[in-house]
Amino acid sequence: MDIENVKNTRSAGATQEPTGASGSGPSGRSHAFDGPAAAVLDHRGAVVRWTGAAEELTGFRAEEVCGRLVRELVADLPDDLRDAEMPASGRVRLWHQCGDTIDVTFRTTKMGCPGSAEVLVLAAPTRHVAGHEHGVALLRALSAQNRITIAVYDTDLTTVQTNATPGTLDGRPVQPGARLSDVLCAEDAEGLEAVLRQVLETGAPVVRRNQHVSWRHDPAQQRALSLSAFRLEDARGRPTGVAALYLDNADQMRARRNLDLAREVAERVGGSLDVVRTAQDLADVLAPAFGDLAAVDLAHSVFDGDEPSKQLGGGDMGNAALAPAGADWPAGIECGESIPPLPDHPLLHSFHHGEPVVFDLDDFIAMVRDPQLVVYLVPKDAHSVMVAPLHARGHTLGAISAWRCGRSAPFTEDEADLMKQISSRGALAIDNARRYTREHRAAVALQQRLLPPATTDTPAAETAGVYLPAGGGADIGGDWYDCIALPSLRVALVAGDVVGHGMHASATMGRLRAAIQTLADLELEPDELLTRIADLVQRLAAEAPSGDRDTVGGTCLYAVYDPVTRRCAIASAGHPPPVLVRPDGTAEAVGISPGPPLALSGMPYETTVIDVEPGSVLALYTDGLVERGDRDIGQGLPRLTEALTAHCRPDRALDETGRALLADLADQAPRDDAALLLARTRAVPAADTAHWEIPADPAAVSKAREWITRQLTMWGLDDLLFTTELIVSELVTNAIRYGRPPMDLRLIRHHVLVCEVTDSSSTQPRLRRARITDEGGRGLFLVSQLGGRWGCRHGQNGKTIWSEQVIQDSP
Repeated sequence: MDIENVKNTRSAGATQEPTGASGSGPSGRSHAFDGPAAAVLDHRGAVVRWTGAAEELTGFRAEEVCGRLVRELVADLPDDLRDAEMPASGRVRLWHQCGDTIDVTFRTTKMGCPGSAEVLVLAAPTRHVAGHEHGVALLRALSAQNRITIAVYDTDLTTVQTNATPGTLDGRPVQPGARLSDVLCAEDAEGLEAVLRQVLETGAPVVRRNQHVSWRHDPAQQRALSLSAFRLEDARGRPTGVAALYLDNADQMRARRNLDLAREVAERVGGSLDVVRTAQDLADVLAPAFGDLAAVDLAHSVFDGDEPSKQLGGGDMGNAALAPAGADWPAGIECGESIPPLPDHPLLHSFHHGEPVVFDLDDFIAMVRDPQLVVYLVPKDAHSVMVAPLHARGHTLGAISAWRCGRSAPFTEDEADLMKQISSRGALAIDNARRYTREHRAAVALQQRLLPPATTDTPAAETAGVYLPAGGGADIGGDWYDCIALPSLRVALVAGDVVGHGMHASATMGRLRAAIQTLADLELEPDELLTRIADLVQRLAAEAPSGDRDTVGGTCLYAVYDPVTRRCAIASAGHPPPVLVRPDGTAEAVGISPGPPLALSGMPYETTVIDVEPGSVLALYTDGLVERGDRDIGQGLPRLTEALTAHCRPDRALDETGRALLADLADQAPRDDAALLLARTRAVPAADTAHWEIPADPAAVSKAREWITRQLTMWGLDDLLFTTELIVSELVTNAIRYGRPPMDLRLIRHHVLVCEVTDSSSTQPRLRRARITDEGGRGLFLVSQLGGRWGCRHGQNGKTIWSEQVIQDSP
């Protein structure tokens, strides 16, 4: 269709609005735009030459246009184009071959040939021209920013254009044709080119990618850049290169690093209540995030939980932590080693006032002055150091030292504020750990004072007790064991467990242990003793604050072993049963009838009596040894029995056996404390005991003296004959006068001579001082004066009055 037909067609539909959009072809299609359309006009304004771009823009071929006036292509011809003279520039609507119009912007210029009147017209869709102008303005504005470096690379990643000037990249201008390897270190250039090549190949842009780069001419100087890159394409979508924007990201990365460091200090430092572990956590946070190397030095007293001196000086501090692990520290610096004294220096005055100080290497060497001390303190390749005091609650606990080495940037004064915040938080965490160490040490000392000796040796048994605190030593609790020597060579064995942990549990345990020792001296039966202890626990619960009453309670096992009868009486207040290991190596849990725990009442306790062979081992324990998260007592008790069978041997010391059992059964850091008491029983030989039944006849007193004389003479105890006759006379006389048959007299020989008189009466004898005119009442007074000690115990069938005398030169 020629131009006239196009115009006529549009005239026929003159009532219709033009459908062609600016820069659009038929049906609103956008034209690909590789370059401006060009036409040459003669002096009349007729088209002389018509380029392919012009044909692509309008749809008219050269043969359709050449020789015709250009005005015929213009729809709604403006007045300035009606003149013969073409304007220098303007905007018009051109007819398209399909009948639509195209909004174009044009520019004209006269041809340069002498005598020629021809005019060159360049035209492009207005939309493209406006976008180009905006893009040029944007590029010009970006290029003027001194903190944004723009670089355009071709498909070979060679620099085509850049605004990099001295001071924006590495201080040297970047010329077109340069590559990244001409500016950056080889390793950094290779990494950046890999990123740009990926953008070129995939078309996926990279936005704000953080990169650390070093310049080729100064590898020690590092810069933090934020890279954004996108692919460049022509009008047909073909890749033509990559555009990259480099932003100096040092401030943002520094701020982000500071926030990350503060967050990490809050999260990692203070999670442990161990002083050295807390110091190590602090050092690990600082290196290598803040400095290449970090050290934490603390006052020697802080390690033990005590307060440091008011003025820390040289030799008062020791190294507590070094980071990172395996770092190249000087050979002399080791954890725990004392730090040599530093000379006084004006810069250190701010340190004593709680402010960090920064030294470069030369200043530090000048301050130290001692070459040997410099070699001892300064790490290899270090060039700057920052030292901050650890100051908390009015005390200077120590110091943090952070070193930067090699290519790292030196410390700046601005970073001192961050170090001050870190040291303040770290000092609080270390001081909390120090205070905990002090309190824990006091609590452990209290508990150790409350527990009995680890081993005892009595005529009835040799014992060994072991205690394992909860949390691998971090917690203390109320588990305890005890071995109480009783009259007549007997021994009481105790194991108990108080509810809860901490100082309150230890204090309650101490009160119960003291009460049991007192009641044991009364020689009560095991069930009666536990009944009285339960009453005491209920009183303690009533005295406790209302919110803590449910936490006052516990369990207890009380056993009394008699080496003469070789029998053991056992009662339990909610406590696990003991395990008996016989001399042949077999072991089993003793069948007992446990009563309620000590905090409860209303149900009686029951005493179980078992026969025990000499050389047997009785194992009393608390539930922390047989219970843990993955097993209950039903599973733990068989394991304990098996372990006792394996470890209890006659030739093995009991304390060694106890440690082996704990290592075999207990967790590395148990949640509950555990106590174990092992007692290897002994027996008094039959030849060292004598028994005589007392007739209910006053004449039996003289016969008892005769029997005593024969027995002591046979034992070679003639030096005790007189006093023993007097004691026996008084005890037998009282039994005949005030007691009820059956009655008997028993002698036991060991390191003491025990005289026992038993009758069926429950009347309690009472010691009193008789007046001069009294005819009686002097019997027990004589017994108490002649013997070492005396007492009375009640049984189910009566009472026994006993007296002890020390045998001289006894083993």
